Amino acid sequence: MLSFWDTAAEWGIRPVLIGPERGPLGEAAKRRGVRVVGFDATDHDGNRASLDERRARLGRILEKERPVLLHANSLAMSRLAGPVVRAARIPSIAHLRDIIGLSRRAIEDINANTRILAVSRAVLAFHVAAGLDEAKARVIYNGVDLEAFRPRPASGYLHEELEIPRGVPLVAAIGQIGLRKGFDVLAEAAHAAKARPPNVHYLILGERSSEKEESRRFERDLREMFGRLGSRARFLGVRTDVNRVMNELAILVHPARQEPLGRVLLEAAASGIPVIAAEVGGTAEIFPVGSGSAKLIPKDDASALGAAMRELLEDETSRREMGAAARRRAEEAFSIKTAADKLVREYRAVLGRRREILNTPPEMRTRPSPGRCRDS
Repeated sequence: MLSFWDTAAEWGIRPVLIGPERGPLGEAAKRRGVRVVGFDATDHDGNRASLDERRARLGRILEKERPVLLHANSLAMSRLAGPVVRAARIPSIAHLRDIIGLSRRAIEDINANTRILAVSRAVLAFHVAAGLDEAKARVIYNGVDLEAFRPRPASGYLHEELEIPRGVPLVAAIGQIGLRKGFDVLAEAAHAAKARPPNVHYLILGERSSEKEESRRFERDLREMFGRLGSRARFLGVRTDVNRVMNELAILVHPARQEPLGRVLLEAAASGIPVIAAEVGGTAEIFPVGSGSAKLIPKDDASALGAAMRELLEDETSRREMGAAARRRAEEAFSIKTAADKLVREYRAVLGRRREILNTPPEMRTRPSPGRCRDS
């Protein structure tokens, strides 16, 4: 969505963010000139407000702002917004970016939206099987900035920063530290390959977001597993230079146990970096079988991961060819422009005859008469 906001003006769209005024998202919106309308999901005691109260707050905001369309940009917000926009007769788009089991009631709430978008066929199929209205649903792949993430010669800056000799291969996993991303599978594979050449260094980029005890325990165990590799394994935390880091890697490893459509996989593909990934969720939609654009392995298979890493690390030609095929795949299917164009088409389809008011200032819009559908 941040990438789309960068191009919104080209389509005559003036986005407004209904969300947190403070924090990374609100600040990113303001930097792009997007107006932020504060939406507080907590009660007076700082606890999460009830679903009914959050819906009432959203309803009041929509009554004041009178948007021509509401784009609920996550599964949670799609559920929250569904009954509200239906009652207010506001066209809406629900955007599903997760593969998470939902109750029948949650599915019904999402179905209340005008259109439903999924980031992959895997996401769509999962929720349709649970009762999602397939007739309302479309798949639009996320886009990646093909200029920020592009093939570049390795500069060696990361080796220098980490005091690793030039020429030593760097293998990285990037994402939130949690069971779902499967970084423990990489740790197991790294230990199995420890006695074999080449002398590889492993990097973990990201941090734990969950405060649950099981998540804390997972991180402690993961650090202990990688810690046994000594200086050959580093936890680098959150980085703001991932686009540059990509070009310093020999391989990007993504052993996730579930993945709707991994952003880091799109970024690696655009960077022309060889990828080894577990074949779960939408990953095979990024790297189709037979395309030569990545090595796909079964999930939770450290043996297969270790074998794939050894094979690629010992064959520079294969790494180069795989990276080139991945870049071509990113260019043909995952550019920001392609994603934005498809999203705007959905906006216009949902708005129907009202699409021309995308360029109309809010103060010039007229309210629908009581009982009359806003789509009419």
